[in-house]
Amino acid sequence: MEIHGTNIPSQAFFADLLGLKGPWRVAGVSLDVAANEVRVEVACAGSWFACPKCGARSPRHDGRRRRWRHLNTMEFRTVVTAQLPRVRCGEHGVRQVRVPWAAPGSRFTAKFEEEVISRLRDGSFSAVARQLRLSWDQVSGIQGRAVARGLSRRRLEAPREIGVDETSFRRGHRYFTVVNDQRGRVLYVAEGRDMAALNGFFEELGDRASRIERVAMDMAKPYIRSVREHTDAAIVFDKFHVAKHLGDAVDKVRRAEHRELLRMGDDRLVGTKYLWLQNEANMSRERRTQFSQLRNSALRVARARAIRDLAMGLWGYQRRGWAERRWKEWYGWAIRCRMEPMKEVAKTIRNHWEGVINAATCSLTNAPAESLNARIQWIKKMACGYRNKKRLRAAIYFHLGGLDMSPDLGPVHTNL
Repeated sequence: MEIHGTNIPSQAFFADLLGLKGPWRVAGVSLDVAANEVRVEVACAGSWFACPKCGARSPRHDGRRRRWRHLNTMEFRTVVTAQLPRVRCGEHGVRQVRVPWAAPGSRFTAKFEEEVISRLRDGSFSAVARQLRLSWDQVSGIQGRAVARGLSRRRLEAPREIGVDETSFRRGHRYFTVVNDQRGRVLYVAEGRDMAALNGFFEELGDRASRIERVAMDMAKPYIRSVREHTDAAIVFDKFHVAKHLGDAVDKVRRAEHRELLRMGDDRLVGTKYLWLQNEANMSRERRTQFSQLRNSALRVARARAIRDLAMGLWGYQRRGWAERRWKEWYGWAIRCRMEPMKEVAKTIRNHWEGVINAATCSLTNAPAESLNARIQWIKKMACGYRNKKRLRAAIYFHLGGLDMSPDLGPVHTNL
């Protein structure tokens, strides 16, 4: 049963809410209590309209009935319905005129999509779908269209400094390549972590890639080749990645020595794994005392940790010459230490010498990329994981791309 009355907003209220101007008007507003819906009927008078493609004066061809979901009215689901005119343009054929309340192809009004976008910034797909009584796919579609609008509006920048990192999609070595600026904004996302994934970013930039002066990244060979092929930028191997290589080497030395000691009945290294990996400044007093005794011993792992600690102090130099001198001294110690894991790291640093020295003498780091990676993991957790790569890519751009994603109504050609 439909009820007409003054308990629901007036036609003028909805006309203003939808931004209607001639020839559009609200023809009626009704409340269907059984369906829990407020229905707003919009009419459009006239026989001639402007072609939505070129603006040429064109005759009305026919009409198609359409429905759009709008924001709730007094807890009632609000639906806008209209008989949309189609015009016959001499150049572009039959075209549907654009409406002032929704983007082309969308079954939701612009204000409804804005509400969904706003809620998605802090909520999960499931929560937003439940709150607004939508399906998961409908919420995903709104987000996808928002990201597509944002990407179409922006002109991809070429900042002086960028970071390149990889993030996992799912188990099984499936990755995305993520490019960011130093403000913590995602500039580019591509599937894979090979050379082609990063090439897409530089190809999209074109000649603007020459503006890039420094690139912070890990020691992945495909990324190195891509940067060198497309730019003259200095490559900076971040301190975090060097520390990771050194930490892994210290742990390998510990494990090998631990096995040897156990065979001799020596259990000094039992339960000490995280002592060797933890920053001493973050240890409790008890753990610091325990670690101090081990560190001052003749254990091989103690020497490995000392080599690691010295390397971590070789950053922040003002003069390149001093940085190279100190790193060469460190390399000489590490390569002669008779511990294969440490020697392997020393060789790796030697093979990537230029990038390490660049990192030791400039303030650029991959910290923004690591922060973004943590936020990407949060995005995946909010969605309880992604099975669709396209949707994860859209979610990364949505939350971290800094895009203008407001619905694009565009010019609405009125009756001529």
